[in-house]
Amino acid sequence: MALFFAFAVGGLFYVKWSPYYAKAFFAAQHHTLGASILSGTKAAPPTVGWQAGLAYSIAYLKAIWQALLLGLALGAGVEALLPRAILGRLFTGSAASLRATAFAVPSMMCTCCTAPITVGLLESGASPTSALVYWLANPALNPAVLVVIGIVLGWQWAALRLVMGLALVFVVGYAATRLVPPGWRVTHAPRPPSGTNEHFLLAWVRAFIRLAVRLVPEYAVLVFALGVLRAWLFPEMTPAIGHAFWLGPALAAAGTLLVIPTAGEVPIIQILQHFGLGGAGAAALLITLPAVSLPSLAMLGRALPLRAIVSLGFGTFVFGLLAAAAAATLGLP
Repeated sequence: MALFFAFAVGGLFYVKWSPYYAKAFFAAQHHTLGASILSGTKAAPPTVGWQAGLAYSIAYLKAIWQALLLGLALGAGVEALLPRAILGRLFTGSAASLRATAFAVPSMMCTCCTAPITVGLLESGASPTSALVYWLANPALNPAVLVVIGIVLGWQWAALRLVMGLALVFVVGYAATRLVPPGWRVTHAPRPPSGTNEHFLLAWVRAFIRLAVRLVPEYAVLVFALGVLRAWLFPEMTPAIGHAFWLGPALAAAGTLLVIPTAGEVPIIQILQHFGLGGAGAAALLITLPAVSLPSLAMLGRALPLRAIVSLGFGTFVFGLLAAAAAATLGLP
């Protein structure tokens, strides 16, 4: 347990805390995080094709590979190193969701890099509610991203993200849990029987390999496919399209599907606003882009019933619509 928590703190410092501390200062100085992973500095993504998918996959992998390795290692550590009795006490019961949120906020991971840890929690006896709250709170309530949003987009946008993010975490998390049958337990990863002499490091490596083999191939395929098709998901932005009534629902759906690295929604919104994106569409992306994605939902697909996975995606889409309506009502630019 001591090794696991030391590894978690050291890994998060190296992969998340230190880089995003520096990014906050960069954003404060330049009021931008740079080019958008979606379209660079242009009004539209590149045309549909293999080259677009390859370019997106490479850019995305360069941004998240360290966090993905850390997520796989921590997910394997949850399964192999932490006593299930302690996990059961921490992540079941009336206060489990609050404890899950407290662990999630400093993790600051994107939805895909959090998915292996969530699978590890589910396979180790944590309640589905606490595991899903942990999964959703990581990207939705990321404190570093909230600071960057305030600096780059404006503090009213950071307030909208915080309020809608809190509501999404608990409402969507609880709604999806109600679709998980009582007594649901994941049985993909039985631990070695008690009394075996397997060294804990070997158990950790074995769990890491199993998680990687199960989760990474389909994840990579979906990232590539979304990179290929992103021009169909996001129209070329103009002032006329940017304020069209239909754009909010369209971007809420696209944001629910697309996978981005941590804080990737900030430059995407900033670049599209430059070409005419209105407040409703920006708010839809602000909520849906970080919360879930098609690859992250697929990564949870073997640990939860299909109807719960669909509920997570649809609930995120609905909150994107609510955010768009809130932005339009408040007159956010």
